[in-house]
Amino acid sequence: MESSGKPSAAQIVVLATSSTLTAIFYSIYRSRAKTVSRLKEAKKVSIDQDLKATLSETPGRCVSYAVIEGVVRSVKETLNSQFVDNCKGVIERLTLKEEKMVWNRTTHIWNSTEKVIHQRTNTVPFAIGSHDEDITTTVRVVRPLDGAELDLETTYENFHPTAQSLSSVIGHFISGERPKGVHETEEMLRVGDSLTGVGELVLDNNLIKLQPPKQGFCYFLTRQDYESLLRKHVNGVRVWRILAVVFGLATCSTLLFMLWKWYVHCRESRKKRSILEEFKEQQRKRMRELKIDENSVPPTNCTVCLSRERSCVFLECGHVCSCGPCFEALPEPKKCPICRATIDRVVPLYNS
Repeated sequence: MESSGKPSAAQIVVLATSSTLTAIFYSIYRSRAKTVSRLKEAKKVSIDQDLKATLSETPGRCVSYAVIEGVVRSVKETLNSQFVDNCKGVIERLTLKEEKMVWNRTTHIWNSTEKVIHQRTNTVPFAIGSHDEDITTTVRVVRPLDGAELDLETTYENFHPTAQSLSSVIGHFISGERPKGVHETEEMLRVGDSLTGVGELVLDNNLIKLQPPKQGFCYFLTRQDYESLLRKHVNGVRVWRILAVVFGLATCSTLLFMLWKWYVHCRESRKKRSILEEFKEQQRKRMRELKIDENSVPPTNCTVCLSRERSCVFLECGHVCSCGPCFEALPEPKKCPICRATIDRVVPLYNS
């Protein structure tokens, strides 16, 4: 940067990386902030005996974005846990994960990894009912697996270790993979669990439904209450905003640093050109005073006395413009006659 005024490859990489990350984080922040804004604007609807009449009087017989809080109730049949007695639910997810140790050839350590080798999700129709059992009104949940934040309760988990033998241990060390075992889990949304749904509430053929909303709104089903759900997303928005601001500042700082270095380079270049022009003008004036023709002076002669050959290299500027006696005659602190840079050391120049 100092020699050519162009940004270095490292500066370009930093600027490009920080700019890209800023754009990504800002995009995520805007999306999450929009989700939070829509959550705050969602209409809270209570499950009561008048809900059906209220929806029938609503334009379009629907609420485009509503919040429903209640408990899970089965419609007809339920799912029984395969491992826990008297555990009934409406969503069941069975997962098998293979856990193993993998040898990292770079760090030379064993890293623990896991991979889902099988997962099955079973569902049955269910509804959200009031916490008050005397209220019979329910809201049928449509496409529950599309809901975000659907956290199921772990009802069973077990780890089945892999049987080890001497030959298998040797084979594992040779292959670089050492199986630990299979982790088996069962998760369920149980009947009677508290459930919060955020989506489109419609009255369809005398049936109240909660379904994924239109216009790109987010569909939520969660065991958290509405306030906890909103607080979680507000905190998430704050994190993405901080990341966007931090990387935005990094981008601006890098850009300002590059512009400042370019400005310093241009200023130094103008200063050097001005000094050089001033030096040449003084040299021409001196030659006129001495009545010496410019063409008669060899280009290798000292620029100070114009008679002896140049024999010094000034560092750090690198100019070769003076003979030894003229260098010794320069006042302290010694500076280059051309660029006025301080002379740190002198290297003799031998002309052959």
